[in-house]
This record gives sequence, structure tokens and C-alpha cells, in this order.
Amino acid sequence: MELYTYYRSTSSFRVRIALALKGLDYQALPVNLLKGEQLGAGYAAINPQGRVPALRTDGGDVLVQSPAIIEYLEEAYPQPALLPAGTEDRARVRAVAAIIACDVHPLHNVSVLNQLRQLGHDESQVNQWIGHWIGQGLAAIEQLIGDEGFCFGASPGLADVYLIPQLYAAERFTVDLGAYPRIRRVAALAQRHPAFVTAHPSRQPDTPAQ
Repeated sequence: MELYTYYRSTSSFRVRIALALKGLDYQALPVNLLKGEQLGAGYAAINPQGRVPALRTDGGDVLVQSPAIIEYLEEAYPQPALLPAGTEDRARVRAVAAIIACDVHPLHNVSVLNQLRQLGHDESQVNQWIGHWIGQGLAAIEQLIGDEGFCFGASPGLADVYLIPQLYAAERFTVDLGAYPRIRRVAALAQRHPAFVTAHPSRQPDTPAQ
């Protein structure tokens, strides 16, 4: 498999975690968003939306959008599972993932922030926007996840795949996590888990040298 990725992209981070949790090998193909490589004709032929990630499967098909890619990985490589067995439990896990994928992350996407700047908002206002939406999402998630282990148990699953990259974004934008002890517990566990360590933006082939 080949993964078109960018080290700091939280949606790419999600897919890297899922691949690592399932023990799947892939070749990382970095797409430099700062240089606009995602807007070039070459990448547009791969993903017409001009965003990362995109996954080329072993069969040669190209998949886009991190939720669709992660669902494909769960269906094509069901073990270890990212979702629990029970119908209601699966819905609870998916709800946490959806809060991040649908309600939080889109509102601090680079394209959204650039649009705010073009409309005349200064960096202070942009940062307030980011902090508001990340904080609102994390406050809800804090009430939905469990009191022990990862988000929903001793092993990481789909909710953790989405939460940890969002916490990376929260750290980048200096969002205070002091009010979220459950979330901070999950973050501490992920810092010691090989799959999350391997997938972290600091460990990618396109990570800038310090």
C-alpha cells in the first residue's frame, strides 16, 4: 500500500495510526501542503479534492477521505478490530470519532483558517475561533469516554484513532487540556503505545529537521 500523507495533517495521522494498529506495511508518499503540492496536476489526478490522505491499496485502487480509508481498513483487515462487537457500543465509539471528524477538525482546517484571514480576521481572532471549537468538542468527548484505559477499554480503538491527532492539533494551537482528565489519561497511554508513537508527526519521513 501507498499512503499520500503530510506529517502534520491530523487526518493523515489518523490513517497512520489505524495502519500501525493493524500492523500493515505501507510506503509513505509525502505531499507538502505548505508548498502547494496538493494543488498540482499530478496530485489532482490522484485526489481531485487536492487533500491528504489518499491510500493506494495493494490492488491499485485509490481511496480518499480518512473516514472512508479507515472503514476500508477495518473491513479488509478486521483483526485487530478498531470497533467493539456490540451494536450500541459501536455507535458510541463512532459518535466520538464523528465529533472530531465532522464537528471539530473541519473548523480548524487550513483552508477554513485562511478564509477567515482573507475576510479580515487577525491571528488573535483566528486563534479564538480554533480554541472555541476544539474546546467545545473535547468537553463533549470528556463526558462520553470511559474512566479507565483508552477511550473505551484497555485496547485502543477507533475513538482513540481520531482523538489523539486532535490532541496534537490542540497542542499546536495551545488549547488548555486541564479540564479534561479522562482525555489526558488517554493521551498518556498513547504516548507509550508503539502504534501511536510510530504514527506521530515527529516520526515521519517528511518531518522537518529540528
